[in-house]
Amino acid sequence: MRVAVYYNNNDIRIEEKPVPKIGRDEILIKTHASGICGSDVLEWYRIKKAPIVLGHEVSGEVVEVGEAVRRFKPGERVIVNHHVPCNTCRYCLSGNHTVCETLHTTNFDPGGFSEYIRVPGINVDRGTFLLPPNVSYEEGTFVEPLGCVIRGQRLAGLKPEMTILVIGSGISGLLHILCARAIGARNIIATDINRFKLSKAMEFGSKSVLDAHENIPERVKELNEGRLADLIIVCTGAPKAFEQAIASVERSGTILCFATTEPDIELKVPINRFWRNSITLMSSYANSPFDASLALSMLKSRVIDVNSLITHRLKLEDIGLGFKLMTGSQDSLKIIIDPQQ
Repeated sequence: MRVAVYYNNNDIRIEEKPVPKIGRDEILIKTHASGICGSDVLEWYRIKKAPIVLGHEVSGEVVEVGEAVRRFKPGERVIVNHHVPCNTCRYCLSGNHTVCETLHTTNFDPGGFSEYIRVPGINVDRGTFLLPPNVSYEEGTFVEPLGCVIRGQRLAGLKPEMTILVIGSGISGLLHILCARAIGARNIIATDINRFKLSKAMEFGSKSVLDAHENIPERVKELNEGRLADLIIVCTGAPKAFEQAIASVERSGTILCFATTEPDIELKVPINRFWRNSITLMSSYANSPFDASLALSMLKSRVIDVNSLITHRLKLEDIGLGFKLMTGSQDSLKIIIDPQQ
C-alpha cells in the first residue's frame, strides 16, 4: 500500500509498505479521508519521531475484522480516534482522561496518511464510531478536532452570556467559534493576522474581528462596554498571543490555552493580579471518547456544519502541497487527504 512518510515539513515521501495484518480483536480500515491537523506541522514536535506516517483525523471503511470483533463488520463506515484512555486509572476515574498514560501511548498503524490502517483492539473498543448515513467521510475527519474543542469549552465553563475572545482564527479557532455559537454565545471577538481567516471568523459567527497587531485589550474594551473578555481561548502557539490573553482577561475570567508554544517558551504571569481578581489560567489537551461521541452527534444533527471549513481536497501524492499550505500564509483552512484517489 502507499503511505506518506514524514521526514520534515518540506520532505514528505510517498513510499510502499505492506498492508498491516490484524489480530483477533483488531480491524482493518480503508482510509477514505484524513485531515491535516495543525499539530502535524509542528516541526519541533514531529521531527523527533521522523520518519513517521502521520494523520490522526481519520475516517474510512471497515474491510476486515478479527475473529473476536463483534461491534463492527466489513463494509461499515467508521471514524477512529488515535488516542484512547484506559478508563481504569486514577486520572480516568476522576474525569481527566487526557492525562491517562495509556492515552499518550495508543495509536493506530501506521497513520491516517496511508491507504489502510490497522486499528488496535483498545481503539476498536473505545475509539471507533460508526458514521451516521448523513455524515460524509470528510465530515467524519472533524470528530477528533471538534471533540477537542468540545472538551476545552466544557472544562472552561463556557456560557452563552460570556464575552469570548478567540485568539487565532485558524481551524481550531473557527471550530471554537462555531461550537460557541451553537450553544448560544453571541459576543464573540476573534483575532488573527490573516485577513482571509478573519473574514471566515466573521462568516462563522464572530460579532467582531481584530487584526492581532492591534492593541487587543483596548479594542476588546471598546467592543465590550469597557470590560475585558470573560473567556479567552488561545488557538495559536505564538508567545505574543499568550501575552495578549493575560492582558485581556476580565475579573473572574478564564484563559484557556488550547494551543501550545515551543517547549522552551516561558510565560510571565502576574500572579498577584490573578489572585486578587480570581482569574483562572488553564489548558486543554486532546479529547476523550465521551467528547468524540458528542462531536459526532453534533455533526449528525447538523448543529455544526463543517463543510465550509474544507478549502482543499488533495490526493495522497499531493500531501507535500498540503503541508506547504498549512505552514504558509495561504488562504487555507482544513485540508483533506484522500488516499484512495
